[in-house]
Amino acid sequence: MLTPKQYNLLLYINKTIRETGCCPSFDEMKDAIGLKSKSGIHALIDALVERNFLRKLPHKARALEVLKLPKVRPSTVVALDGKDTIPGVEIPLYGKIAAGTPIEAIANENDKLSLPAGMVYSGSYYALTIEGDSMIEAGIMDGDTVIIKKVDTANNGDIVVALIDDAEATLKEIKKDGAYVHLIPKNSAYQTRRLPASRVKVQGILSSLIRTYH
Repeated sequence: MLTPKQYNLLLYINKTIRETGCCPSFDEMKDAIGLKSKSGIHALIDALVERNFLRKLPHKARALEVLKLPKVRPSTVVALDGKDTIPGVEIPLYGKIAAGTPIEAIANENDKLSLPAGMVYSGSYYALTIEGDSMIEAGIMDGDTVIIKKVDTANNGDIVVALIDDAEATLKEIKKDGAYVHLIPKNSAYQTRRLPASRVKVQGILSSLIRTYH
């Protein structure tokens, strides 16, 4: 479990990188979470690096990479403005989905995944755990947790949860071809599946993923 200041700093760094493409300065970090000295920021960053939430990029000044975000936020979180708590979001965790051979997705509304609010936007979301290696060339590994936005349509090139024959679910890149749909793996060891469009239903598109490093 992260401390509130560690949690706030991690979210601030992640938000700034996503919005600007650049890591914030130590002065910006200090002001954002209400610390008086840069040494406190250094200590927080070292703690986040040690816990594998951040990685320092070599040969680059103040360059940091966010490796993961915590699944659970601290019970007491001090907001960046010192007034309100940072809202968290709970989404359903529907079990495992094969990124190799399709399996039936398991829906269990009792299992939840807690996310920082900045990871999801408008719409409804759910999470699935990846099982298999057919999407590794898209950076999606066995054991990853993918965050899926619920939609029933997708564009060519989107990575989607596709339900085949109302029974089998798989995560693949989609390409529409007239009356057919191609479900494309991102691993040269697997073959693309070409199916009549009537057999395939889009159940969501990939929004983000969470990876745990051991």
